[in-house]
Amino acid sequence: MTNGALLANAIDRDFGVFLTADQNLEYQQNLSESPLGVVVLHGKSNKIDDLRPLVPGALEAIERVKPGEVEHVFRLRIA
Repeated sequence: MTNGALLANAIDRDFGVFLTADQNLEYQQNLSESPLGVVVLHGKSNKIDDLRPLVPGALEAIERVKPGEVEHVFRLRIA
C-alpha cells in the first residue's frame, strides 16, 4: 500500500496519529492540512530491536503531536 493510501485509510478510520519509520514521508506528502499528527521514528534501522529504545519518546510524541504536525523521535545518545 502506498503512503498516500495508508494515510487516507488512517483518516477514514478516524485515527489521530500516524506512526512511521519512513523518514521521507513528510517530504512526499502534504501533511500540513492533514487531520492526522505524524510521528517519525529515527532508528538505526526499522528492525524492532532498533526501534524499541524509541518507544518512550514515541509515546510522548503521540501525546504531544497535533493534526498537521510532524514530530521526530531520535534515540538519545548518552556520552
